[in-house]
Amino acid sequence: MNASSSLQHPGQAKHVVLVCAAAMIALAVAMGVGRFAFTPLFPLMVRDGLLDDGSGALLAASNYLGYLVGALLAARLKVRPAALLAFGLIATVTVTASVGWTGSVAVWTVLRFVAGVLSAWTLVATTAWGLGWLASLGRPHLAGMIFAGVGLGIAAAGIFCLVAPGFEASALAMWVELGGLAAVAILLPLFASLRLPEPPPVAVPTPAAHPHASTTPSSGTAGLVASYALFGFGYILPATYLPALARQVVDDPHVFGWAWPLFGTAAALSTIVVAALLKKANRAAVWAACHLAMALGVLLPIVWSALSGVIASALLVGGTFMVITMVGMQEARSRVADNPTAVLGRMTAGFAFGQLMGPIVSAAIGHVVSDHTIALDLALAFSAAGLLASAWYLWRHERHPTTH
Repeated sequence: MNASSSLQHPGQAKHVVLVCAAAMIALAVAMGVGRFAFTPLFPLMVRDGLLDDGSGALLAASNYLGYLVGALLAARLKVRPAALLAFGLIATVTVTASVGWTGSVAVWTVLRFVAGVLSAWTLVATTAWGLGWLASLGRPHLAGMIFAGVGLGIAAAGIFCLVAPGFEASALAMWVELGGLAAVAILLPLFASLRLPEPPPVAVPTPAAHPHASTTPSSGTAGLVASYALFGFGYILPATYLPALARQVVDDPHVFGWAWPLFGTAAALSTIVVAALLKKANRAAVWAACHLAMALGVLLPIVWSALSGVIASALLVGGTFMVITMVGMQEARSRVADNPTAVLGRMTAGFAFGQLMGPIVSAAIGHVVSDHTIALDLALAFSAAGLLASAWYLWRHERHPTTH
């Protein structure tokens, strides 16, 4: 089936809705819950005496490492995207709930590692499956609906962590409850993966037909992977420390606790808005602009240590985080359409390596600079520098490939 024939299929509209909803929910669970729920739950685990800063950093690093391993393996897995999507979601629900069934830091470290692996697999599988189906149905501009799922999942997990403590729920009970809610949510993606297992092949549009596509050769992805890795390095520190930075200026959980839901909401809305603009814009140009905006968001907490500065940072980083993911994945997939899982796996591995290096660089600076605030500021400055460098590359080498 090609794109033109699929447009005449009487069930096309239903398929479009099903693909968008299923992929959105899949990313909300895999990333918003399985990957990022630890961020708002960590302060509550500290409150309950389950973790301290050191053990919390261990769990975060374990998850980052798992994400890197999962991304590296994803490029080598010989599994259909729909099947990998279903497996990843079921396993993510199990691993999430399992955190609440034990009090062992060692077991949590293993579980967070596995959660990282599963998040990478599900992101790659959902992207390949969802974008493949949207392309075959002639609706590639609806990619924003799919990638909005990550932001929705982040916001939902953050709001859950604000509301649940009011019912005197323990942090461990909240992990189990979050796993239960995720189990209900994945029913639709599981149904969709069975109903629409494999997207039919579709011809890759030429740059002349679609002006938003990059004009570089289809085989060049090394620069994209490097830029995506610098994105991972640039975003991870503000994404990790935003709730903590908010708490430093306002020690009220009902105020600083909203930093994470705000981050997720900005991520969700931005993908939908930008996806509509991509009909006329060049993807590489949008990607470069987002790196510039994120660099500003990374630098803001250094120069503007007030709640309004943290909010502005959350909006800038959260508002570009998933746009970069969406645009980067679309661009990479358009260049290697015959084997999208492999290139998407390399992109995800680059991102995972970058985000793993973020805490390592921050810790290294902390060993040299005794003041924790100054060390974090320097690490944020390094993150912003990487984003600015990659923005320059994307604009000069990808937006105007004939200049290099």
